[in-house]
Amino acid sequence: MEDTPFGGKVKSPAKRFERELIRGWLHEPEQATGDGLVLTHGAGGNCESPLLKAVAEAFAEAGWLVLRCDLPYRQHRPHGPPFPAQAANDREGLKRAVEALVELAPARVFLGGHSYGGRQSTLLAAEHPGLVRALLLLSYPLHPPHKREQLRTAHFPNLRTPALFVHGTRDPFGSIEEMREALPRIPARTGLVEVAGAGHALRADAAPFILRETTCFVNAGSG
Repeated sequence: MEDTPFGGKVKSPAKRFERELIRGWLHEPEQATGDGLVLTHGAGGNCESPLLKAVAEAFAEAGWLVLRCDLPYRQHRPHGPPFPAQAANDREGLKRAVEALVELAPARVFLGGHSYGGRQSTLLAAEHPGLVRALLLLSYPLHPPHKREQLRTAHFPNLRTPALFVHGTRDPFGSIEEMREALPRIPARTGLVEVAGAGHALRADAAPFILRETTCFVNAGSG
């Protein structure tokens, strides 16, 4: 096991990975499948969140090469929310992380994120069609809590990358019904997976379930 700079342990083999606008951990599988995943965090956290660590470890054990990384705003300060004016820089960091993973030779690269990280992933994919094979969106923040009119879906008609949404049935950032109403605005293939009883955070023990559903979604679209 390996210590992280923020405390805690990483079960699967992982090594520090840093480049300009990229900071995180690279999980290398013992037997690679040829799939790679860039995974990032929500607005209030970092790449050391229990959910992201568990998902990265589960995917790596299944043969995926995973880059679990901090967004640029979190690299500049350890706490606090992102600045809306700097969101484009966060997307540039994600883009560079994808490009870095491509250099490591996975046949297919996917992009995933929790909450804010997932939202920025969809915006990036809408801006750069074909950048990744598909998106894994954990607790997509459809709207702020109690502000259902402030939908974060304006870019959905431009999103042509397949996207799997994993969403808790008690998520205050969007109900399952609201998600079902919003996803048809995306012209690409989508999937919506419910996590019964879960809120916005999602639990780390959902990682095997997320892996299984992602594998099914990816394989269903590979034919």
